[in-house]
Amino acid sequence: MAISLRAPSALLLLTAATASGQQPGTAPIVQPGPPGQAGKVLSAAAVKAPVWAPAAADTEFMQGMIVHHSQAVDMVALLKTHSHNKALLAFGDRITISQSDEMKYMQKWLADRGKPLVGSMDHMAGMDHSKMNMDDMPVMPGMLSPNQMKALAKANGPAFDHLFLTGMIHHHTGALMMVEDLFDTPGAGQDPVLFDFATDVDNTQRAEIKIMQSMLDKEKK
Repeated sequence: MAISLRAPSALLLLTAATASGQQPGTAPIVQPGPPGQAGKVLSAAAVKAPVWAPAAADTEFMQGMIVHHSQAVDMVALLKTHSHNKALLAFGDRITISQSDEMKYMQKWLADRGKPLVGSMDHMAGMDHSKMNMDDMPVMPGMLSPNQMKALAKANGPAFDHLFLTGMIHHHTGALMMVEDLFDTPGAGQDPVLFDFATDVDNTQRAEIKIMQSMLDKEKK
């Protein structure tokens, strides 16, 4: 009798899916892991978690993080045309993939809760804009100002690589501040789905900062 050599693999997949709460015959939903680490299969319970009414800070966090991630993707787009560093280019691709996926997730999170994708500019109300150079002002923690983005776009080669790494480390550090602010806000971050997502963002950004710092250290040698 012929025995299929694929049976063990199929059995392992079925066992993993069953253990995670997935029904046999359905495609598993995998949440991307930090750089260099495997993703995790989400259980059916996690995927179908009840929708909580978000706190205002929850909504603002998701709206703001979409904008924050969008700039990181724009920075990587510049990297592809201004750098020849293969390791950095490969790292940039990983940032684009992970942050693009996270933006889609955040957009769905907001849509499922009937919230707009774009937040208000209420925090700018009452300011005397005539005395402010908007080109020098970042939109939120860690984001590059328009002038900084222009400087990045003008650089090439090693000079660009240095600006990109220092800018993206600063950018990621700002994202960590946003997560910290979320969890420090009373009543915010109580939704377990949001809590897990923000925690994963924090872990991923910290791991990527270490990688980029290592790249900067190599520049000095």
